[in-house]
Amino acid sequence: MSQSPFRRHALWWATGALLSAGGAVAVAALVTLPAPAAVAAEGAPGPQGQNPPVRVTTVQARQQDVPVYLAGNGLVTPNATVAVKSRIDGQLVKIGFVEGQEVKEGQVLAELDSRTLEAQLAQVKATKARDQAQLANAKRDLQRYTQLAQQDAATQQQVDNSTALVEQLSAAVQADDAAIQLATVQLSFTRITAPISGRIGARLVDVGNIVRATDTTGLVVINRIDPISVVFTLPEEAVQEINRAQRGTRQALPVHAFARNGGDKELSTGSLILVNNQIDTATGTVQLKGSFPNASHVLWPGQYVNVRLTLGARQQAITIPSPAVQRGQDGTYVWAVDEGNKATRQAIHVAQMQEGMAVVDQGLQAGQRVVVDGQYKLRPGSTVIEPPANAGNRGAAK
Repeated sequence: MSQSPFRRHALWWATGALLSAGGAVAVAALVTLPAPAAVAAEGAPGPQGQNPPVRVTTVQARQQDVPVYLAGNGLVTPNATVAVKSRIDGQLVKIGFVEGQEVKEGQVLAELDSRTLEAQLAQVKATKARDQAQLANAKRDLQRYTQLAQQDAATQQQVDNSTALVEQLSAAVQADDAAIQLATVQLSFTRITAPISGRIGARLVDVGNIVRATDTTGLVVINRIDPISVVFTLPEEAVQEINRAQRGTRQALPVHAFARNGGDKELSTGSLILVNNQIDTATGTVQLKGSFPNASHVLWPGQYVNVRLTLGARQQAITIPSPAVQRGQDGTYVWAVDEGNKATRQAIHVAQMQEGMAVVDQGLQAGQRVVVDGQYKLRPGSTVIEPPANAGNRGAAK
């Protein structure tokens, strides 16, 4: 069917309008497309496809002597503890100490009522005097009977009886001496003295009370705190290390006590005096004891401390900070940085790790730079940069 002139004219107009709209869209697209340089600037790689430098922190491996020690938790205990008790029954009439003071061995701490014992002592002394008088008379009789017997004026039986009486009275005098000694000792117990030197505690009995030898609490407790002891435990595996260290030196192994909340603040240094002769099967640990001088009383009974038992020292060991050590499927390694600031993955062997420091016995040389922060962004061959402050202060491992 043929189209009318009017229809053909309308079709031409519609086609022209569409072509005009398409041209406008094309022009707009050309105007809004970014330049090739701008696209390259937004990409991660540079113009040549290289990765940007990685910001890290490095330190130099250091060579130094490193102490070898075992660490544990310890409890401060008195070098000696004595509960002062009465050895006889009696009324407490005097206190001779001040709570909390230092006392010396032999110092009088308390006194009991001594009147009864003084009377008993006087009584046994009088008994001895009586027996001595009888003994002297019996000896004179024996002498007379002996002389009469030699003149046949007395029988042998009279001599024998007189001899037996002398021996009997001599034994009585000896018994009197023993009774006097016993009464004297009992009387001395009314003066209660300090059995050791040390720091005295709180008074447990007041004046006027009746104290007995069977009392369990006693009058007061004395603790010897100079020197003082620290009891601590270590795993059973440490026993052989300690034994080897003791065989290698004639000196007692040093023990260091640190405050539990004071970080590396050392309180005192002492020496090891005991490795217990058996391992606790319930905990798998062995008990040890160190003795510490304590004139300034920095250690106090009942105090908990951190303890380090020094076994020896590694001479001129290579050390780096612990954060530099990384762990992978093949073992431990570090990211080493060469003079061209290129990072390489370097396998190492860590012999010891303590106090934030790792001792490396294989795979690292003194003076090498290792990365301690920023390792997770590194790849072999990565270029590294450091902040100016770190680059100027590449401290050695502490």
